[in-house]
Amino acid sequence: MANKPLYRIGELAKIADISPRTIDFYTSMGLIEPERRSAKNYRLYSDDTLLRLKRIDQLKKDKYTLDEIRASLKDWRKISAEEEVSSKLTDLQLQLERLQREVQELEPVINQLKPKQAQKLFKRIVPQSAACVEALMLLMNKSGLM
Repeated sequence: MANKPLYRIGELAKIADISPRTIDFYTSMGLIEPERRSAKNYRLYSDDTLLRLKRIDQLKKDKYTLDEIRASLKDWRKISAEEEVSSKLTDLQLQLERLQREVQELEPVINQLKPKQAQKLFKRIVPQSAACVEALMLLMNKSGLM
């Protein structure tokens, strides 16, 4: 996973074209949160904060109060989390389809193996496969699909 750029308050203020005081205020109000703190205890903000600042600015222009903005951002965070889960599930589905194709390609080769060769091969992959299948079953049970 690549490291995301992190910004100190002054850098974030310059990029977002707002004052450092506004960033402090939004942080104290819980509208934005630092990603983490530096070794010297500076608050460090991510690119995600820039998106939130743009959203806050748009909501302010639309005459929303700070309380309404906070509620809107909370809903926005939920939607973003749902989109992330949806994206991960789509990736998982694509991986499963790829695995299914690979298994189908291997099937003729496996059928030609001697029984002891096949047994030795399956002993190596069964624990990992069983763990994967179990994880998928748990996911499906939690989602009410089973």
